[in-house]
Amino acid sequence: MIRSELVAKLAAENPDLSPQDIENIVACFFEVILARLAAGGRVELRGFGAFSTRARDGRTGRNPRTGAAVAIDAKRVPYFKPGKEMRARLNVD
Repeated sequence: MIRSELVAKLAAENPDLSPQDIENIVACFFEVILARLAAGGRVELRGFGAFSTRARDGRTGRNPRTGAAVAIDAKRVPYFKPGKEMRARLNVD
């Protein structure tokens, strides 16, 4: 599902809200998650999962075209850990 599909589904389920209002709500929701992760925090949505960041050390990589060594800086990457309810729904026998 992409963002526009999410907005369309929410609009269909909430006819009392305008599509622009729903777009603003979705944008605000994602912005708050992004801001919290950028500040080094964690976002937990009970039953769904938790978003956090993890540190990756700097390393030496290779340019696939030339084979030359390339320095890759240390960075933080997003990480998602699914909640117990999500894992249970995905692994139904």
